[in-house]
Amino acid sequence: MAIATTDPLLGRLVDGRYEIVARVARGGMATVYRATDRRLDREVAIKVMHPHLADGVDGAAFVSRFRREARAAARLTHPGVVAVYDQGVDGDTSYLAMEYVPGTNLRRELHTSGALTLGRTLDVLAQVLAALAAAHRKGLVHRDVKPENVLVVGDGEGDVAPDAAVKVADFGLARAVTEVTTTTTGTVLGTVAYLAPEVITSGSCDARTDVYAVGVLAYELATGTLPYAGETPIQVAFHHVHEDLPAPSGRVDWLPGGLDALVGTFTARDPALRPADAGVALEAVETLRASLDPEVLSRRAEPAGPRAAEAAGPAAPGALAGGAEGTDVAEGTDAVDEIPTAFFQEVSPSAPSQPTDLLVEQPTEVYRRPSRRRRAVAWALTLVLVLAGGGLGTWWWFADGPGAWTSVPTGVAGVPADDARTTLERSGLDTTTSRAFHDDVPEGSVVTTVPAPGDRVRTDGSVELVVSRGVQMLTVPRELVGADRKDATAALKDAGFSVGEPTDAHDDEAPRGEVLDVSVAEGSRQRHDTVVTLTVSDGPAPVQVPQEVGKEKDAAVADLEGLGLVVKVGDPEYSEDVPKGHVLAQDPEQGATAHRTDTVTLTISQGPPLVEVPNVVGKRSEPARKALEKAGFEVKENAYLGGLLDTVRFQDTTGEAPKGSTVTLTVW
Repeated sequence: MAIATTDPLLGRLVDGRYEIVARVARGGMATVYRATDRRLDREVAIKVMHPHLADGVDGAAFVSRFRREARAAARLTHPGVVAVYDQGVDGDTSYLAMEYVPGTNLRRELHTSGALTLGRTLDVLAQVLAALAAAHRKGLVHRDVKPENVLVVGDGEGDVAPDAAVKVADFGLARAVTEVTTTTTGTVLGTVAYLAPEVITSGSCDARTDVYAVGVLAYELATGTLPYAGETPIQVAFHHVHEDLPAPSGRVDWLPGGLDALVGTFTARDPALRPADAGVALEAVETLRASLDPEVLSRRAEPAGPRAAEAAGPAAPGALAGGAEGTDVAEGTDAVDEIPTAFFQEVSPSAPSQPTDLLVEQPTEVYRRPSRRRRAVAWALTLVLVLAGGGLGTWWWFADGPGAWTSVPTGVAGVPADDARTTLERSGLDTTTSRAFHDDVPEGSVVTTVPAPGDRVRTDGSVELVVSRGVQMLTVPRELVGADRKDATAALKDAGFSVGEPTDAHDDEAPRGEVLDVSVAEGSRQRHDTVVTLTVSDGPAPVQVPQEVGKEKDAAVADLEGLGLVVKVGDPEYSEDVPKGHVLAQDPEQGATAHRTDTVTLTISQGPPLVEVPNVVGKRSEPARKALEKAGFEVKENAYLGGLLDTVRFQDTTGEAPKGSTVTLTVW
């Protein structure tokens, strides 16, 4: 019989703002929900950390670390990183509000499709490294790079293109969780398959640790399986510490040696032999891709062994939100992600176990009345135990009881950092400093503290002062004018600016979509919240073609050119109706809509056509008139002596003449 369970968070309004709609995925650290941000009316992902992480003595420490890491992740802005919008604590619920990413993740893609093509593998690695490079430049380390934390962006309806973009999720959360679980449970959370040797042996971590994980990811994407799939976490960790990662071509023989070299460099056991950070590693990936033949890039490995995705367990299907690092909505196991901290001291699968309990049996004695001496000894022992108990109680009071805690002083936010530091030191608290941009708090003054003012902190603890760096200023990219609107918009967004709706303007020379002007000076420094507006060409302005037929040629040309139109004069034609030198026809015709710089073709009249003039000299006036009129001429007569003999003696036009012209006859 199936037992239906109801998630108590479904339908709940978290922090008075986020309405939980559906559960998307559940993993070792958190459960991810799809939610609606009622304040901004947008869909978000809410990542709710498991309550047990905030339980116990170290619960406050976890909440403090969780807030600090969330703030650090929120400062990271990059197209390849899942954006962190908000963080908070609602009762016992510690949550992150993150960008909702429809689609799937790499674990699901590996589970369903096996290995990726070599070209797709290098594309994914390049996108992941670009995101990590942005983090490394800001001093942030991911610490938990794995397929579950690489989201494949879909189209919002569940469909994922073969070349879909990817986004990296969960920056900083591994650190916040690991610091707590290491001290409270003796277990380090992380995916052992991707852990660098230095993490396993000493817990140290820097940008090169992320590069190592990307090297393992490269092996998995190209071959379809992990290097040590199917082995226990202890065995896998032993391999990472004591052995070099096997070459991908050892499993798939056609894979190029360049990939072997790339994976070998990324996963060098000595961190000093790896690329210094993700930016350097990205250059290596791009160089390798440029050197490979397109036919090789299109190939996909078909390894004989089981796929790594099957060995690693199920992944969350459908739309993922902000990095679902575990299973889908069904409960999953996290055993593969846990390593006892004792293992960090000595990695040896054959180390003998030591007994931890010793059972001692005491024989039963027959009761005897204690002697006076024995009574005195008993009282003395009782006194010692009472005193010892008092000492232990005192020690507990100041070591872990109420006496071990105090409150962070209030009144330190908004004051200069030196003054705040003095206030805290007077309360016996050590201080550390971090810096963050802030729009309202002046540079050098305290934005807040971690823990927050009024929160509990150990008397021997440390308070982090978050000091304002002032308003964040960004540099406006250059060469925006003359660029395509889409390229200019992308450049501005990559620089961190918001881009407003463009302003359209007609321009005779700039093609449609080309940037004509920017609302701020290129190369200038502007506030991060400046909305940049682009003025974009809408091409030449529209005009209505006027009527030019019948006008004299020069006047017609002047009219059209005055409207920004280009005039082309075609071959002239004869016309009995339109005078010579005037416009006989135009294309486009009157009333048509054109645009400035469009061409209008004019046909100019040559006047009437030339025809042969009949020779009527010697003819009687009447037949002469009829012959000329029949040929298309007008006839004028000059009669001498009253036209006594009625004979044409002279005509003023012979040969050819324009049809319709006048021929004068002299008759006498």
